[in-house]
Amino acid sequence: MKLLRYGPMGAEKPGIVDDNGEIRDLSGIIGDIDPSTLSDQVLQKLRDTDLSKLSIVSEGSRIGACVGNIGKMICIGLNYSDHAAETGATPPPEPIIFMKANSAICGPNDDVRIPKTSEKTDWEVELGFVIGKEAKYVSEAKAMEHVAGYCIVNDVSERSFQAERSGQWTKGKSCDTFGPTGPWMVTRDEIANPQNLKMTLDVNGKRYQDGSTSTMIFGVEFLVHYLSQFFTLYPGDVISTGTPPGVGLGVKPNPVFLKPGDEMRLSIEGLGEQHQKCVAD
Repeated sequence: MKLLRYGPMGAEKPGIVDDNGEIRDLSGIIGDIDPSTLSDQVLQKLRDTDLSKLSIVSEGSRIGACVGNIGKMICIGLNYSDHAAETGATPPPEPIIFMKANSAICGPNDDVRIPKTSEKTDWEVELGFVIGKEAKYVSEAKAMEHVAGYCIVNDVSERSFQAERSGQWTKGKSCDTFGPTGPWMVTRDEIANPQNLKMTLDVNGKRYQDGSTSTMIFGVEFLVHYLSQFFTLYPGDVISTGTPPGVGLGVKPNPVFLKPGDEMRLSIEGLGEQHQKCVAD
């Protein structure tokens, strides 16, 4: 299933994509796509629903972040061997973990606002996965039981804030609109192998990122296991798993960064597309 949320920011309603690509309204069945509706039991109820009896959502409706009331967004740094190589970094022996503030999360096609003092706003197409069942001290063998589904995340990053202004990465990752998420959450049963998905990102029609989740250092199963050793993962938590090579910082000899008017288009195989325009904050 492809589950999504549509409508004005802060007033989104739940929806589902039918076999013809039409968005159907789920608000008569569930209140939202959020921590309360991500369990296997609720997802099975939705699978059993006759979508033809649900109203069709008006074409052109805004699409919101595919999960509402996200508890926390956890991001994994330098998690692609080829991306680590382009930055000159040594692949980490354990996952690098940082948090993206929930206030950064927005819809997949919402404008990305370039901060007033930004010098180096960059892009990162990433595979996200959504927790559907509480996870604490989970084994790798049981890890996938805790995953509700997958989505696209654009881990927008301000490199000078991130690396040149002291402290941790969070302030370079958490500016408003720096977390486009969606367009939909694809349930785990529809993605046979999350470690073999093609992914791309274009800026102004030029392909910069053209990679695959096959080069991830730490895969989804391991990340569920690993993260759950440190803190509980709750339904609705989103984990963004890192990016392949082709970020603006890695362009040689002169890095390329985003500016107002630029447009990004992101895709991951089986998970749809995002499209954002950059505007001045």
